[in-house]
This record gives sequence, structure tokens and C-alpha cells, in this order.
Amino acid sequence: MIEARYHESVNVLQALNAPAAAPFDRAEWYGLLAQTGLVPLIALASDGENSAALALTESGGRIVPLRNWYSFTWRELAPPGPSGDLLLAAIARQLRARGWRVTLEPVPGEDGSAARLARAFRAAGWQVAVEQCDINHVLAVKGRSFAEYWQSRPGALRSTVKRKGRKVETQVLTRFDPAVWAEYEAIYAASWKPAEDHPAMLRAFAEAEGAAGRLRLGVARADGQAVAAQCWTVENAIAYIHKLAHRESHRHLSAGTTLTAALFAHVIDVDGVELVDFGTGDQPYKADWMDTIRPRYRIDCLDPADPRAWPALAKRLLRRACAPAWGWLSPAPTAARMRPAGDRDCR
Repeated sequence: MIEARYHESVNVLQALNAPAAAPFDRAEWYGLLAQTGLVPLIALASDGENSAALALTESGGRIVPLRNWYSFTWRELAPPGPSGDLLLAAIARQLRARGWRVTLEPVPGEDGSAARLARAFRAAGWQVAVEQCDINHVLAVKGRSFAEYWQSRPGALRSTVKRKGRKVETQVLTRFDPAVWAEYEAIYAASWKPAEDHPAMLRAFAEAEGAAGRLRLGVARADGQAVAAQCWTVENAIAYIHKLAHRESHRHLSAGTTLTAALFAHVIDVDGVELVDFGTGDQPYKADWMDTIRPRYRIDCLDPADPRAWPALAKRLLRRACAPAWGWLSPAPTAARMRPAGDRDCR
């Protein structure tokens, strides 16, 4: 018998027997999100032997993932196989009593998460639409050394590092250093980027990753001044590029490019990673470093029994009837539809 219930504390996630596939799946990550002011809605189901959960938050009957823009992905926390599928379906049924719309994003497709969640919500009676909402640039190392990888990069990129790399000194730390983090924050404040939404959360994450040995904190200096900094982590043979910034006043040095090359060299040759993940977004510069694009999906679920969902449902059905070729309602993703960037058009 499956029991489904809600919790307002992320601490219940620590008892799950599903291993974390990425930093964004851990209970500690959700704890950091809760500290920013997000109110958790943890939907949990258990059959006495296994448990599954969706880490969510809600407002006005609309339910969305417990996440912010630091999260590369969001996915179900469930054991593999039929038992996990049944638990997820039980959670989806339970959510119909809680809200009229559940929108899940950005969900990966390459691991089956998008297809699995869409099946669970359809089985529970939701009307489900799946569409691509973002992209994810990654590099599959494929056993190459950094030197071998570097030879495959665009000539302009390699030329920039060769010409300007001597003008800066780079350092890669595998621990948290308060002084270097202060340099990162100063660089970020002097960069082209908008102010951080939750700098305390990012620092707490870096401190925890440093204590666990997963942090790769890079800094580039010119004449003793820190002019570029980046925050990466390494876990399960995957390197994640979380944050990067450089001083606009020193843009001519291309210190960020030189520092990125140094971090790639470290994670490939020292850490031996198999994949480098550059997060979401279609910024053109990412293609210089990466070789594959993966889609990220939005799974939008409407409860047809709730009148509040009817306008959105009618609009969805109208769009399907009027413009099926536009892909407004994409079919649930499958592994067969995931292809390297070179095999399909990328937005």
C-alpha cells in the first residue's frame, strides 16, 4: 500500500534511498533554497520499502519546482524501475487535491526524467503538455587529455589564450578560501552581470562543496589584482560550471578565457571527469568550449476537473488544433529523440 503525504521541511528528503544524480538533487541544496525564503512543499510517497518525492513550492493553486536560477535542472527524486513509477503516480494523484496546475522545469530528457514525469502525471489524470524550454551545453571528454581536447577547439579561441595567457596568472583551488571568495564577489560586482539574487546562498553552497572536496574555485590575476573568477564543482565524474565573471575594466586581457582553459585542464587532467556541464542558456560563447546541446523540458500539467484550469486547457487545445506543426505540444521526450547538436537545429 502506498502512502502519500506533504511536508513543509526539506529534512524529509535526507531519508530518501534514491542517490543524488547532481548537486541540485541533494537535500542540502533544497535546504539552501528554503533559506532564501522559498516555502517548500515536499510531496512524498512511500510503499514501506521505497520512497519518492517531488520538491515543490506553491502559490494560488499553482505548483512549481523548488528551485531558482542557480539550479541547472530539476527532476524527480525516486528509485528507478516500476516501484518508483508507481510512487510518482501516487504523488501526481495527490497533487490534484492541492492545486490545479503543476509546471515542472527545467527537466532533463537524456536520463528519462521528462518522459517519466509526463507518464506519471498522465496516469494520474492530468492533461500534460511537454515542450522544450531551454538548452544545456555539455562536453563529453571521451577519454581525451586536455591537450587533445584543446586541439579540437576553434582556432580563434586557442589563439586568444596563446596571445593573452601570459598576461595573467591563474590559480585553481580545491577548497573554500574566504579571501578568494571575497575577490570573486568584488569581480562579480565590477562585471557586466546583474547583481546576485542570493549571494549568501551561493557562498554557503561553495563552502559546503569545499568542505566535501568538490569545489574548484578559480581566479586569474593581473599585476597582483584579481580580474576574473569562476566557481565550478566536480561530482560523479561531472564538472559543473556554476559561476564566472571578469572585471569589465580588464576585458582586454581575456582573463576569463584564460581562466576557463585552466579550469578545463584541471578537471580533465587532474580530476579525470567524463563530462563538463555549462548549465542552461544559449549564449554563443558556450559553443566554443562545448560539443553537444541537450534540451531541457517544461512539463505543464492541468487538472481537467478543476474549473480554474479550463481557460488554459481550452487555449492549449486551440493551439494544438490550429498549429500542430509549430510544436506547441511536443510529445513526451524519449531517449531516441535526444541527438547531438550537430544532428539537429539548435535555437
